[in-house]
Amino acid sequence: MHFTKDHEWVRLEGDVATVGISKHAADALGDVVFVETPDAGKTVSKGDSFAVVESVKAASDVYAPVAGEVVEGNAALASAPETVNADPEGEGWFAKIRVSDASQVEALMDRAAYDQYLTTL
Repeated sequence: MHFTKDHEWVRLEGDVATVGISKHAADALGDVVFVETPDAGKTVSKGDSFAVVESVKAASDVYAPVAGEVVEGNAALASAPETVNADPEGEGWFAKIRVSDASQVEALMDRAAYDQYLTTL
């Protein structure tokens, strides 16, 4: 699993990256009440806003940590947005993206680097 400074995570399996927000981000948001995930077929560039998560505290964009084509949005989050709080780094994933450049994933922080980054916030 790899992480961005914007608190997204990426798990690469073959050429498909599963993307979500970190536990740290989910905890900071508080109770998630709405999630909008991208539709399959959408092309995203690294850094594009591609999803929205709303909590009782705020609405936030979720940014694509890698470039590619969305192959699946997590439709289950529409009816169960609380999954993001319950399992942010598992079943609370937002989208699966067919990565156009796998080296973008390797350029992200690993868990140890991300945990270290969190201590600087």
